[in-house]
Amino acid sequence: MNFDFSDDQQAIKSTAKDLLADRFKPERVREYAEAKEYDEEAWKEMCELGWAGIFIDEAHGGQELGTVELIILMEELGYVLAPVPFLSNSAAGLAIQAAGSEEQRERWLPGLASGELRGTLGLLWGGEARLVPDAADADLIVLAGDDGSFVVERSAAEVEPFEALDATRRFARVRADAGDPLTGDAQPAVDRLCAAIAAENVGVAQRAMEMAVDYARERKQFDRPIGSYQAVSHRCAQMLLEVEGSRSAAYYAAWCADAEPESLAQAASMAKSYASDAGWRVCTSSLQVHGGIGFTWEHDLHFYLKRAKTNALMFGSAAEHRERVASLSGLAPDLSVA
Repeated sequence: MNFDFSDDQQAIKSTAKDLLADRFKPERVREYAEAKEYDEEAWKEMCELGWAGIFIDEAHGGQELGTVELIILMEELGYVLAPVPFLSNSAAGLAIQAAGSEEQRERWLPGLASGELRGTLGLLWGGEARLVPDAADADLIVLAGDDGSFVVERSAAEVEPFEALDATRRFARVRADAGDPLTGDAQPAVDRLCAAIAAENVGVAQRAMEMAVDYARERKQFDRPIGSYQAVSHRCAQMLLEVEGSRSAAYYAAWCADAEPESLAQAASMAKSYASDAGWRVCTSSLQVHGGIGFTWEHDLHFYLKRAKTNALMFGSAAEHRERVASLSGLAPDLSVA
């Protein structure tokens, strides 16, 4: 079995890495975060490259690639904390493609694929969707709940923006009584989205680890690089283990989405739970390696730490996804037994 990327996937990854490294230097990301804005020119360029519709079928204006290609982009976007609405737009597209009627697909998917429209997705809890990315600027909002899912235009919903921990992304609470019901099951789309968020946390953790390793090589104590001390080197080794574990879980979930959909639910929850915890642990370990400077606002590490933590809470916490894995595996405790 060949676990390597195909030539096309390698090209996507290489193009994304080069473009994002050029567009999103740390100082530029900081500027957008402090201004609470997105880079609209960069987003337009990504749409022209077809990224917004990478997984959407050709009949509706997309590239009709797969979840693996989406995951590749998400990892690279996480690595630079790209201030663009890619995640939210992809979330809406995934939901409508998976669960929408043909009429809904024809109405919404071409605009989402081209970037002419913007969408997002929220999970309903007690009549409200919390921590919904980019809802204030979306043209359409997909709301998914236990009783079904529907799409609503932003003007018909109650959208309450708020400042979340992650300053590189914008969030809102959304309430809507009803909308245009999706005819299918949106859960496979949510599972793909969870894999995508896991992949973004892989990119976040990768960058936080690299920052720690670079600092450990440069910073000296007693005329020796601090990386030569076991306490630091072992911490860096543990970071590598968790980054690679997260990457394996995220890409396995993406593979399941494209090749073995019956395994997607469990694989997506495994990826989301592991990457949620690992992203946070790697960032906090990087902070420990950096010492006092890592706690300062002037250092970029806190942006990664906050993105990792916020990603961990979006669309189900690590604990919730572990419970789902247990339930899907038949390992959930029988609470009826005293």
